Amino acid sequence: MSPPPEATSPPDATTQPPKRYASQVRDEQARRTRRAIVTAAHDLFLTQGYAATTIDGIAEAAHVSRRTVFNSVGGKVALLKLAFDWAIVGDDEPIALADRPAIKAILAESDPRKALMLWVQTVTDVVARTTPLGEVLIAAADIDPAAAQLLAEASRNRMFGATMFIRYLASLDGLAVGMTEQRAAELCWALTDGHLYRLLVAQRSWSTADFNRWLSDSLGAALLPT
Repeated sequence: MSPPPEATSPPDATTQPPKRYASQVRDEQARRTRRAIVTAAHDLFLTQGYAATTIDGIAEAAHVSRRTVFNSVGGKVALLKLAFDWAIVGDDEPIALADRPAIKAILAESDPRKALMLWVQTVTDVVARTTPLGEVLIAAADIDPAAAQLLAEASRNRMFGATMFIRYLASLDGLAVGMTEQRAAELCWALTDGHLYRLLVAQRSWSTADFNRWLSDSLGAALLPT
């Protein structure tokens, strides 16, 4: 006679991993594969340029098949976008820039000048990470309409970020008399473009600290109340 259901021994957990654990393992494997592919694409874009980089070359550098590249990420523009997105935040964690500690620190600061300095520091950190790949994106935009759309999107996102910061600065009464939020956001958008960073830091050998100081002083003089 079979034992009653309540007396039946439970299955041995060591012989059959829970489905959730198996799913986590697969997700982590997929993430490692995607990271290897995007890292390979990032490095090849920088060393060879966008036009000369091929999916086959990326697959070889990442030690995966061509099909895996497409299935994991997509084509060249998708690879460039993901590499650029990761450069913006500094890693591949699924956490938006707005939810990062640096942005939270800005929004917790009630002194307009200190908030501006924190924002400049954050933006400069982003620019330092994205400038090399940004040059690739600019070149790619000349030959690939999808890359041109990506470049335009990056510009819109920078404008959105500048606008959000200026709104916060205005909420602190941190704008000079006669300075509109739109004009202030446009100044922030223009002066935090990677081109200035390339000119002063990469070409003229300014230190990042010097660049931050100059940018903070310049924006402070233009935006903040006297």
